[in-house]
Amino acid sequence: MLSIRIVCVGKLKEQFYTDAAKEYLKRLSGYCKLEVVEIPEHRLPDKPSDAQITQALEQERVAIEGKLSAGAVIVALCVEGDDVDSHGFAELLAEYGVRGVSRLCFIVGGSHGLHQVIKCNSDVKLSLSKMTFPHTLARVMLLEQLYRAFKIGEGGKYHK
Repeated sequence: MLSIRIVCVGKLKEQFYTDAAKEYLKRLSGYCKLEVVEIPEHRLPDKPSDAQITQALEQERVAIEGKLSAGAVIVALCVEGDDVDSHGFAELLAEYGVRGVSRLCFIVGGSHGLHQVIKCNSDVKLSLSKMTFPHTLARVMLLEQLYRAFKIGEGGKYHK
């Protein structure tokens, strides 16, 4: 069974995000072994300087690197990543299965994104959309897309 770790900067605070995440975690339990790991988002003032943002991203980088799964394919979610539709994402997961990949690790950054080193060291960079979304919503969207990809892979009706 595929093992997936999602490393997220920040916690889900709103109940509706928490409820949605729990629902997809439950649905995904039959398809993969899934673990969500949260790391603290560095607190910044309302109007942070570039230096403060850089420092925060560096602290988050160190924390993220400490939570990556050894031997896993690392997938960074970032705006400059590849755009794939749901079928393309399902094909990507299926391709990993064919290649014998047993572990994937997705990284969801905080409100200021991901440190450049994380992006450069990732095996894959994916974009959820050209639009900007809150990082908490991005986590739920990733969970939904993982579920959708597994349903596409089995020929299920969820995607239709």
